[in-house]
Amino acid sequence: MQTAIFADMWMYLGLLAALFLGLHNLCKKHAVQGNEVFPVLLGTVSSGFLVLLPFFFGSVFYPEKLKILGFFIESIPIQKHGFIAIKSLIMASSWLLAYQALKHLPITIVTPIRSAGPFFTFIGALLIYQEKPNPWQWVGFFLIIFSVFLYSQIGKKEGIHFKSNKWIYAIIGATFLGASSGLYDKFLIQSQELNPQTLQFWFCWYTILILLLILSFTWFPSAEKRKAFNWRWSIPAVGILLQTSDYFYFKALQDPEALIMLLSAIKRSQILIAVVLGGFIFKEKNKRKKLIPLAGIMIGVALILFFK
Repeated sequence: MQTAIFADMWMYLGLLAALFLGLHNLCKKHAVQGNEVFPVLLGTVSSGFLVLLPFFFGSVFYPEKLKILGFFIESIPIQKHGFIAIKSLIMASSWLLAYQALKHLPITIVTPIRSAGPFFTFIGALLIYQEKPNPWQWVGFFLIIFSVFLYSQIGKKEGIHFKSNKWIYAIIGATFLGASSGLYDKFLIQSQELNPQTLQFWFCWYTILILLLILSFTWFPSAEKRKAFNWRWSIPAVGILLQTSDYFYFKALQDPEALIMLLSAIKRSQILIAVVLGGFIFKEKNKRKKLIPLAGIMIGVALILFFK
């Protein structure tokens, strides 16, 4: 069997996306801990949007320079705006569930459950895009799922019972929606031929509109909730790191040879940052025991990555 060790540029880009995603998750835990979740989410998305805003104005007034730099934001038809708005709705729902779960659960439990996302993506890639994994990649995916099950057993020792804890269901729902968005990304990037920065800019814009609508009913009218919100340095950091991760991820997807199932798995390597570094920063329990299923997930990722 022929192996490929990072033979394609899209794999390098996927690893860069994983690096910034791992740092993003650490900052996100800091941002939501003991804080109002919805305004935190609005702050993170708005921060990412502000980073992209100069590229939008640059594309309007200095289009040739932005094209040379590779950050030109294209003018797109209304149909493509509709497609991007659908992605915003999917991801806004996923983030609302994920942020609430992250507020109430340890990061070393949330992140591994999120690592099951590649399994949903894997099934979708088979059914929708007819991507064809080899037997080793099958083994890798099922090893990831089994490792997540092991995490659920460790979680019970921290007083987190997976069957009765509503935040567990919230993070599972967020994971499914996130995986659906990942499959949708391939359609947007390859079929609709959207460049990364165009997709990112309008995605942030529509997500902000959705969140403002939600907050107008759930947060703005309540003086008590407004006082409970604390601005932290990690809020803009989350938005900036996420947009950086997404940029590399979308650049990887631009390659026609890129397989969404493999990219999804490569991104799971960010769990190393969240579990090892995050466990020490937030002083969470059972860190050593969590290294066992962590190793299982990393081996699963390696099987998917190295055997093409």
